[in-house]
Amino acid sequence: MTKPASRSRFEHRAPTTPDANALELFARIAAAGSFAQAARELGLTRAAISRRVAAIETAIGAMLFTRSTRALGLTPAGRRLAQRARAVHEAADQARRALRKDLREGLSGTLRVTSVPVFGQVALAPLLARFQALHPQLRLELRFTHRRMDLLRDDVDVAFRITDKPPPDCVATPVLAFTVRAYAAPRAGLPLAHPRALQGEPLLVLSGPADTLALQWRHDTRRGEPTTQEVEPAVLADDLGTLLAVARHGRGIVFAPDLCVPEDLAAGRLIDALPGWRMRPPEGEQVMALTLAQGIAPEAARALVAFVRDALAAGPSAGRAPAR
Repeated sequence: MTKPASRSRFEHRAPTTPDANALELFARIAAAGSFAQAARELGLTRAAISRRVAAIETAIGAMLFTRSTRALGLTPAGRRLAQRARAVHEAADQARRALRKDLREGLSGTLRVTSVPVFGQVALAPLLARFQALHPQLRLELRFTHRRMDLLRDDVDVAFRITDKPPPDCVATPVLAFTVRAYAAPRAGLPLAHPRALQGEPLLVLSGPADTLALQWRHDTRRGEPTTQEVEPAVLADDLGTLLAVARHGRGIVFAPDLCVPEDLAAGRLIDALPGWRMRPPEGEQVMALTLAQGIAPEAARALVAFVRDALAAGPSAGRAPAR
């Protein structure tokens, strides 16, 4: 026998209307008949489906599904919402079919893209120019920011994020792996042999205000635990381009992703100041493209992710702009 669901999470909440994405997601879950089947169809985990449903129920202020070990049914409120959600889903599905039919003529509409600045400015921007040249009717809205934007809440179609742990309610596609190393202009005393030697060096750090930072280093070939080294930055900035410019003028050692420095290394403006050692950022060492669930993300979003993934896989210089 199914236990009556608690309604405590709905108390003292003013109901709100779910947006079109939430309604379409609800329609697809209702049509699937179970969270497990919906998860398979949408390319998400069952836990992610459950969280999305809970968020919609909280917004509505009512239970939408009756849950038991054998079946998933709709409550009266769920049946009322399902009629509206099916209409939204059918309209969106018709629009997607029309879009797929016209793909030969190019994508159109507006595509909202966000990225961390370092990837967006160095690797993504030239690829976006190439992608838009293929689809001149497509309008791009770009937000390069350190803030982690939510696809639904911030109305974003594609988010390029540095992470090893993407959110479970998004479709995550790895597009680029990178390493962070220490770079500096050639001078006496460089390169260094060990992260301990960073003590006393003028360090240029992409970070928020801090007196000291604990940086984790790992050797490329030696096995063992990472080495953690506390350092005192000489310069802190929220823009990597500025720090690289300072480093080129011989004013310190900068920690930067390898994708940002190939031209500087080739021209001899910078060298690897700590050969064989890489710094592991807390977020991880890869860029992932995040979109909404399959069948909900716009066609242009999936097309852009595939384009960026394939272009970057073609070679290290496929999407890079020259460093300045």
